[in-house]
Amino acid sequence: MTSHWSTPVSSTCATTLIWTIWSVRHVFRNLDPAHTKKIKRGTSMKKLSTAVAVAVMTFGSLAAQAEDASCSTVKMADPGWSDIGATNAIASVVLEGLGYKAKVDTLAVPIAYGGLKDGKLDVFLGNWMPAQQGFYDKFVATGDVTQLARNLEGTEFTLAVPDYVWDAGVHDFADLNKFADKFDQKIYGIGSGAPANLSLQEIIKKNEFDLGKWKLVESSETAMLAEVNRNVKRKAFVVFLGWTPHPMNVQIKGMHYLKGGEKYFGDTGSVFTLTRKGYAQACPNVGKLLTNLSFTLDMENSIMAEVAKNRAAC
Repeated sequence: MTSHWSTPVSSTCATTLIWTIWSVRHVFRNLDPAHTKKIKRGTSMKKLSTAVAVAVMTFGSLAAQAEDASCSTVKMADPGWSDIGATNAIASVVLEGLGYKAKVDTLAVPIAYGGLKDGKLDVFLGNWMPAQQGFYDKFVATGDVTQLARNLEGTEFTLAVPDYVWDAGVHDFADLNKFADKFDQKIYGIGSGAPANLSLQEIIKKNEFDLGKWKLVESSETAMLAEVNRNVKRKAFVVFLGWTPHPMNVQIKGMHYLKGGEKYFGDTGSVFTLTRKGYAQACPNVGKLLTNLSFTLDMENSIMAEVAKNRAAC
C-alpha cells in the first residue's frame, strides 16, 4: 500500500483549507450546542478556527472511553478520487486534533473492500451508492463490512459530455452511437476495477444502447480528466465518467450529464462511511466521530477547488 500524497500534506495546510468551509460545523452536529452554534455561515477564519478547536476539545472530553492501543492509528483508504481525498483530509485533521494518527493508503476500490473485510483497514469514506451496489452486496450485506453512516447526499455519477457535444444533440446514452465516428467509439473511464467501469463494461458486453463495438479506456482520474481537457481544447467529441461533487463540474465548461443510464448508475445517490466489522465497538471514540461525520456538496466542492488552487503551496 502506498501513500496517497506524493509528499505529505501538512496538518496546517489541510486545516487552512478546511477552515474556509463554513459547513464543517456538521462534523460536530451532536456536540454541545453551546459550542457548535458558534460555527455559522460567514464566520471569519479566526472565529471558525476557535469554535472548531473548542468543539474538538469538547468531543475529546465527552468521548473519553477506554480504547485499545490499536485504536491510536486509524487506517483509511483512498481510491485516488478528489472527493475522498478531501473528506479524508478533513477526517485526518480532526482525528489528529483528538490525538489520533491517520494513515491513508491509496487502494483500488476492490482492494479497499477486501482490506476492510480482512481487518487490514479501518475506514473507507467512499462507499458511493448505488454505483457500488455490487460491492455492497458482496461485503456489507453479508456482514463482513459495516456501513456505519451516510456522509453525503445528492451525488450524481454517470456519463457526461462538454457543452458543444450536448448542443450537437447528445443528451442520452442512446444518442452516443449516432455520433460513433466522432467519439472514435471510446468512453473514458477511471481506474480499473472501479464499479462504474464494471457497469460500462456490462453495457458494452450486452450491446446496450448499440454500444457493443465501443471501447472503455481505463485510467486514473487525473489521466482521464487530462484526456478530456485535451479534447475540449480541440472541440473534439468526448464522453467520460463524471460525478459531483468534483471540481470538473466547474472546470469543464458547460458539462452535462447524460440521461438513460439510470439502470446502471441510478439517479441521485449518497456516499456512506464503511468500517471493518466491530470497529465502532472496539474504538468507540473514533466510532462516534465517524458516525457524526457528514458533508455537503458545497462543502466538498469548495474544499476540492481550494486544494486544486493551493496544491503547489501545500
